[in-house]
Amino acid sequence: MKDLTNSQIDRNNVLNNNIAIKEMYNQLGFTGIYFENKYRFTLNQVAKFYEVDIRTIKRLLEDNGDELKNSGYQLFTGLRLKQFKEVVSQLRDINVPQFIQEDDNESIGLRTSSLSVFTFKALLNIGMLLQTSEKAKEVRTFVLNVVIDVLNKKLGGSTKFINQREEEFVPAAMREINYRKEFTNAIDFCIVPNKFKYGQLTDKIYKSIFKENAKEYRKVLDLKKKESVRATMYSEVLDLISSYENGFAEFLKDQFQNNKDQFSLSEAHEVYANFEKLTNKIYEPLREKARSLMASRDMAFRDALHEKLKDYVNTVSTEDFDKFLGERSQALEDRLKENIDVFKRLKDR
Repeated sequence: MKDLTNSQIDRNNVLNNNIAIKEMYNQLGFTGIYFENKYRFTLNQVAKFYEVDIRTIKRLLEDNGDELKNSGYQLFTGLRLKQFKEVVSQLRDINVPQFIQEDDNESIGLRTSSLSVFTFKALLNIGMLLQTSEKAKEVRTFVLNVVIDVLNKKLGGSTKFINQREEEFVPAAMREINYRKEFTNAIDFCIVPNKFKYGQLTDKIYKSIFKENAKEYRKVLDLKKKESVRATMYSEVLDLISSYENGFAEFLKDQFQNNKDQFSLSEAHEVYANFEKLTNKIYEPLREKARSLMASRDMAFRDALHEKLKDYVNTVSTEDFDKFLGERSQALEDRLKENIDVFKRLKDR
């Protein structure tokens, strides 16, 4: 199980998963003060929830200020504080007990000129940082269990083909099929018959983009023999593979025209090396993006570390969680059914 106290990337991934966060709020049963379309918690509430001294929370704010601000911590002053006090006052009037037990260090009284306020995400963030609270340990276990439960509900327990749930997967896969055909046709035409030529040149492209050959990629994702490598790839990676395949096909054909004879496989490797050298700077921005997306998403969604891409692991965005797990995400079978007319037209064409 992941140790949220040690990894800011893991903490950010949990906090960016709005689907899981919503489920956590419903299950945790700790009601906040609804203000500006979010549930808020005062410093005193957070300390009481985790059963620690307020000074402990303040030290966390000093040591992890930027991270907690990113997850929703704010210092209310001026008009905003006045409006917040008015909401709290109304809650006092209807006798909601959780909101009125403020101590001398920070009260929501008339003299208060500033107030530390946390969103639910920031409340959870505190629990991921606190190492001295038994309650925080319970919250961390709860958080990870909810994340796993959300994935299981959405994906039936398997994340291997989570890439296929986004809208862009089908168009990207179809484009890749067309460019793959251009690639294999060029290899057939320009390289002497050799049963290894398709696999070896494909591995060249894979290693150019994400530093792994097909065998290494299969091992990282634990793919079975009959499971397709490209069926597990994200749309951005498929598009970049398509670009490489199309570019190399044209480059190979141009070199063949100059050579006037088919290349041996070893000569074809040299042709690819020249192609890579020529296009390295052109592909560099897209390659860097693809590596980061692939490494980060696989770590977050598949719990899979690409050792050769470990320096590219970063936080997965809220948009990505929505893309693969939210309302716009959809199982491939359902998406194919919805687009059956489009596929028929493409087939006829």
